[in-house]
Amino acid sequence: MENPIWHNIHPDFRFNGSPLVFGDLLEMGHSLTKEGAPFEVPLGEFLVDWASDKPTLEVNTSGSTGKPKKIVLKKEHMVNSALATAAYFQLRPKQTALLCLPSTGIAGKMMLVRAMVLGLHLDVVEPSSTPLANNGKRYDFVAMVPMQAQKSLDQLHRVSTLIIGGAPVDLTLRNQLELLPIKAYETYGMTETITHIAVKEIAPGPRTYFETLPDIEITSDKRGCLVIDAPKISEEKVITNDLVELVAENKFKWLGRYDSIINSGGIKLVPEVIEEKLAAILKARFFVAGIPDETLGQQLVLVVEAEPEPFEENTLLNQIKGLKSLSKYEVPKKIYFVRAFSETSTKKIDRSKTLATIIR
Repeated sequence: MENPIWHNIHPDFRFNGSPLVFGDLLEMGHSLTKEGAPFEVPLGEFLVDWASDKPTLEVNTSGSTGKPKKIVLKKEHMVNSALATAAYFQLRPKQTALLCLPSTGIAGKMMLVRAMVLGLHLDVVEPSSTPLANNGKRYDFVAMVPMQAQKSLDQLHRVSTLIIGGAPVDLTLRNQLELLPIKAYETYGMTETITHIAVKEIAPGPRTYFETLPDIEITSDKRGCLVIDAPKISEEKVITNDLVELVAENKFKWLGRYDSIINSGGIKLVPEVIEEKLAAILKARFFVAGIPDETLGQQLVLVVEAEPEPFEENTLLNQIKGLKSLSKYEVPKKIYFVRAFSETSTKKIDRSKTLATIIR
């Protein structure tokens, strides 16, 4: 009987410099689980799970757009996702890769799967805001969240291809990345699609569209939300809550979340659209949201990660009102300053928890 596809570990695969074949995964997994550093324990648990004959495994969603939940993924689909990434980015055996994301989430797990399937030489480091700081190696392929990319700008020249996911790439970071001698891409995806199914190159010029990976078909539903048909990674169509503008059969512009629309006095506001405009003047992390209001139903507010200073709200509000790109409805009614945002386990901004510290 032929071995399942996930048993096929590429002979060039290296894990922190050591060659591993399928038969080694269980032992390595148990070793990391029992003796590894705290960040290595979920990595060990994943290797033990991967080494089993069970064709599926459970993965937690990030919780950035709703309550975290467990979903079941097929290992075969995870392998197919890795192959699609390899085809798009032309990844080859023996190329170097860095795993610097938490292994509790799908993004971290898939970096390991890609390395096993494609024969990459993978280094694993503790997730931090500056994952490149402790070595001087060059890497062919690295995945980061925006905060890591922002804090690694002086080190990113050592990376050939960088993919960024977990949150939108803001205008400031985009402009900084465009000046670097690397290929950087913003990704679109979720746990249900086994990480990214589309990417957008970060390069000078009006590149505002995501382009799908191979074997991905996209449409939109009556709400204007993206529907993903990808039989190699999901047996059912994935109906998202992401508002999109379809540009071509394999290209779309992401507008924002349908379930985050703010209804303020009958005017529907899309937070992500407003945030893209505000990024022109705001350097700190921020987001806009709707909070309950007796008159309007919801009131548009801006939340900024910064130390509150006297009179700063009025100064910033005047700057915002001066933005010609904003309509009068898109100007926040109030600005809140928060010393540190709450974050999910995968380092995304937890908007709900952060708002809870404001609305009491």
